[in-house]
Amino acid sequence: MSNVLRIAIVDPNDSTRESLKSLLLGMDMVWLEAECSRYEFFADVLEQTGPDLGIVAIDDDPDKALALVEKLGVSSPQCSMLVLSESQDSGVILRSMRAGAKEFLTLPLRGEELVASLERISSQRDGGAKGTSQGSTVIAVAGATGGVGTTSLAVNLGCALAANQSNSVALVDFDLALGDADVFLDAIPDYTLVDVAQNVSRLDFSLLKRSLTKHSSGLYLLPRPVQLEDARVIDPDSLQRVIELLKATFSHLIVDLSKSYSLQDFAALDAAKHVLLVTQLDLPCLRNVVRLMMSFDEVEGLREKIRVVINRVGLGDGQIRLEKAEETIGQKIYWQIPNDYRTMVNVRNNGVPLIEAAPRAGITHSIVGLAESLTSTASPTDDESSSPDRSNWLSFWPRKSKVQEGSES
Repeated sequence: MSNVLRIAIVDPNDSTRESLKSLLLGMDMVWLEAECSRYEFFADVLEQTGPDLGIVAIDDDPDKALALVEKLGVSSPQCSMLVLSESQDSGVILRSMRAGAKEFLTLPLRGEELVASLERISSQRDGGAKGTSQGSTVIAVAGATGGVGTTSLAVNLGCALAANQSNSVALVDFDLALGDADVFLDAIPDYTLVDVAQNVSRLDFSLLKRSLTKHSSGLYLLPRPVQLEDARVIDPDSLQRVIELLKATFSHLIVDLSKSYSLQDFAALDAAKHVLLVTQLDLPCLRNVVRLMMSFDEVEGLREKIRVVINRVGLGDGQIRLEKAEETIGQKIYWQIPNDYRTMVNVRNNGVPLIEAAPRAGITHSIVGLAESLTSTASPTDDESSSPDRSNWLSFWPRKSKVQEGSES
């Protein structure tokens, strides 16, 4: 499934309901939005939560349950219906389909059957009427080393995306020890990543949004924990659930990774559609890009997501030539962001994003262009150049050649 399916279930039988919950909670790309034990209350549950899929176990009272399915087809037409029953009688199956069920599954459930049904329902929703949600775009922002500007890019990219009112955008700070995304937005959050991770099983979409800090730009922020020791209680599984819930809630999710490339960071890399690897045109940074690319090659499908972004282009005459950098890392540069130290220091110290403090600056236009490129259906792709002899990457040194400033895709 390419989308997160928000699911509500109704089953008066506690045993089968708990079994179904356990099965759903173990699946990626599924979010259990609500559960109900009474048929007569389920219509109100759907009205309040607005899920993508309703699962109705009908065996407790088939007549009442199927009447409910038919009623929900009128009152909640956006919600697909899946019926569960121990019965294999063709008459029961036919009645369920006539009531409006999209799928019928026989109890006890097998995981592969449920997954297949959910995939079919998700596919039908994706190919349905114009305006159907196409899922969330996850963008992971990683750095070749500390201090290359990953957080400034993540924050300002998020604000640029949020400027489009059709987008809903969240930024998560995965630098659990020293993250400072809240400083860039001059925010004092009430809740942090540790609060959400520890309570993820009890959160719904409205509670999640109230747990995030909303900036005036429209960007939602989930910052790193306040205390260093709090980072130790956050495990990769909890973070994976947080990512899935955020994906189900926002059209765009930006994850500002740490520089440790921990298991938590790789959970975000796995969920990402694009991975922006931020670097500069100097020897230590490009050395690390080569090392990271070699490691990324070991993870299936990760290398194809990597988009190399050069920050602070034009910083000085000692920068390595762009062509030599591409030859060394074995990949085309996806984007260039010009150096504008004075503007960046000003916006960082004042906690105001570029799009508000310096909307006409070249660096702002570059980041806005990057946002448009990443969200365009015709966004550029990386042209893989032939891989250089990585054993000889130390053989080049900066030349007195100034790289053209500006953005390039």
